[in-house]
Amino acid sequence: MERIAYLGLGIMGRGMATNLLKAGYQVTAWNRSPEACRPLVEKGAVLAQTPAQAVNNAEVIMYSLADDKAVEEVVFGQDGILSNVRSPQIAIDMSTVHPDTSRREAAAYAQKQVEFLDAPVFGSKNEAAAGGLWIVVGGKQNVFEQVKPILAPLSETIHYLGDTGKGAAMKLIGNSIVATQIEALGEAMILAAKAGLNPQDVLDVLHVVDFRSPIFDGMGKTLLERDFTPNFALKHMLKDANLIARFAQDLNSPTPAAALVRETLKAAVNQGWGEENASALIKALELEAGVTVEL
Repeated sequence: MERIAYLGLGIMGRGMATNLLKAGYQVTAWNRSPEACRPLVEKGAVLAQTPAQAVNNAEVIMYSLADDKAVEEVVFGQDGILSNVRSPQIAIDMSTVHPDTSRREAAAYAQKQVEFLDAPVFGSKNEAAAGGLWIVVGGKQNVFEQVKPILAPLSETIHYLGDTGKGAAMKLIGNSIVATQIEALGEAMILAAKAGLNPQDVLDVLHVVDFRSPIFDGMGKTLLERDFTPNFALKHMLKDANLIARFAQDLNSPTPAAALVRETLKAAVNQGWGEENASALIKALELEAGVTVEL
């Protein structure tokens, strides 16, 4: 399998599609805003005008889209992917969506004799660019084995979780942990500031203790620098928090900490920080506390 269609060239998709080109795959690219495709076209990708056109000659169809609504439009809409797919193509949704969306996609593709995997990723801009993502996959295991060589240039590790929807479920579970860690970091750093501790000293301790975390290291550093340049936008984290709330409600699973973090995310987005990095949720806590964490 050498010919790949990649749809959705945001922060994540752009990095993944670029690494597919570097690995020697023939890539046809589509994005709602065509100018986002220009860097890929300059590297050898073919530009498609519609999702239907993008998948025409592809053996594997991959897409990373903003949310469930975008998947609905690009996959099911007019001139969408489903309008022009056929056996033996394989479709891989790398977006963060509700597992029900993945199952709906799988059923629609099955009617066209096209195989489907849900394969969302952990990581952000830097990992996408470096081919260091962590990919979690749901769907048929034999199909997963077929596409592993294609996922390899994008990832540090690849994990098969089970049948359709299991990859999407794992992504929501992981993102719940991420959001809770950012909330915990913000609460701790604000409490430390009020206690008169030097914030760099606090981060130095957090870097070595048994509950250390790459999130504490990375977001702690950018917090002190007041750098909220988006690697993963706050508005997308709120979108995921809303999906997590719905997912937990579907399963009647208690998520009190996630519910609290969701309220902080809402407050931060309502302050106008939705386009900033997810760590901007800490600014909502700072506003409530009346302090700013900085050197």
